[in-house]
Amino acid sequence: MSNSVRIIEMGPRDGLQNEKTLVSVEARIAFVEALVAAGLSTVEVGAFVSPKAIPQMASSDQVLRGVRHVKDAEFHVLVPNEKGYDAARTAGAEVVSVFAAASEGFSRANINCSVAESIERFKPVLERAKADGVKVRGYISCVLGCPFDGEIMPKAVADLARTLWDLGCYEISLGDTIGVGTPLKARQMLRAVAAEVATDKLAMHFHDTYGQALANLYAGMEEGVRVIDSAAGGLGGCPYAPGATGNVATEDVVYMLEGMGIATGVDMDKLLAATNEVSRLIGRPAVSRVASALNAKNRAAK
Repeated sequence: MSNSVRIIEMGPRDGLQNEKTLVSVEARIAFVEALVAAGLSTVEVGAFVSPKAIPQMASSDQVLRGVRHVKDAEFHVLVPNEKGYDAARTAGAEVVSVFAAASEGFSRANINCSVAESIERFKPVLERAKADGVKVRGYISCVLGCPFDGEIMPKAVADLARTLWDLGCYEISLGDTIGVGTPLKARQMLRAVAAEVATDKLAMHFHDTYGQALANLYAGMEEGVRVIDSAAGGLGGCPYAPGATGNVATEDVVYMLEGMGIATGVDMDKLLAATNEVSRLIGRPAVSRVASALNAKNRAAK
């Protein structure tokens, strides 16, 4: 194992967008500031999507503008099309993300179009981003299973990853959106994708519905992947998969990595404080095992 892993914090976007409780712009800005102060220097802060479709991400332009004063950090935003790209650029975005699904069923349920049509929608985004000098990250959903189509073949993921790479994405994030994967399947999928896109250009975005995310991440690290998407407190979920939980919790990832001797640069106390505050705002405790254990330990020490 190399001693370097990059963590991409998803809480303010992929986490909060699935929460029923709306969080104010001011609180979202404070959340991002707290995460960066904890040592998480790459944070996805919002999505330039229809507020009717995802009201939790309304005013992402204000959030992005509100965190631009933060030094030594990189902020990402999700854009589905040219309209979203225009709004993101106006707000000062320097890194944007586009997304596609490895499954036709999920693509149609999520964005009402086929996988091929979704790619056509964001092709102009990649063309303009290249001309503007803006980095584009590509997400692939449902890489280890789909609530509509069931099992996903590794080749389908690999082919889509190659398409995103060829279109100009600098990094491909592979998402187990409903958290059904196991280490063997994760390893098989990653090996298939690595035959098309270099391992150092891949990231793992694993949800923890069945409690397999850390094991899957470890398997992926053994395959050479060194970028992990996670969300403070395990925020998030999937509206199309009953019972699906959020992203693997950042606290749990940090605890595992540090225990392996891999420095993350994350201050656990500051991260826990950020998680506890956002948990208070949304009215439910963090699902992170580490956050729960540390909170219990801290209460007992008082």
